[in-house]
Amino acid sequence: MMTVSPEKVWEVLADGWLYPVWVVGASRMREVDDAWPAGGARLHHSVGSWPMLLDDTTVVVDCEPGRRLVLTARGWPMGEARVTLTLAPEGTSTHVTIDEEAVSGPGALVPRVVADPGIAWRNTETLRRLAYLAERR
Repeated sequence: MMTVSPEKVWEVLADGWLYPVWVVGASRMREVDDAWPAGGARLHHSVGSWPMLLDDTTVVVDCEPGRRLVLTARGWPMGEARVTLTLAPEGTSTHVTIDEEAVSGPGALVPRVVADPGIAWRNTETLRRLAYLAERR
């Protein structure tokens, strides 16, 4: 639960330059499409840490401003994941959920029962970072 309105959370999501601040694994931004977070817009980011940085992209599949953002996050050589962030108002707070599923590449071959604990840990930290940003703006 984030103790701010969905609009405040959305402000962070809509600022593509903040992506590596709240997404675990993303390490730097190289470019943000002007249309971000509209459908088809891309973030050009890197994953990993120096000297093992890999340049990749994340693209918006669907966007309902203030409510829902669906992304295809690339992280090769592991593959691509479909990531859905959902914002639901609860009084003056916001309940944010992340659903992530590997959709291509080697990561898609890993059974969910094996992959889910690591994804859950990473997404818990991702939500914690997102809350820090949204609540302290």
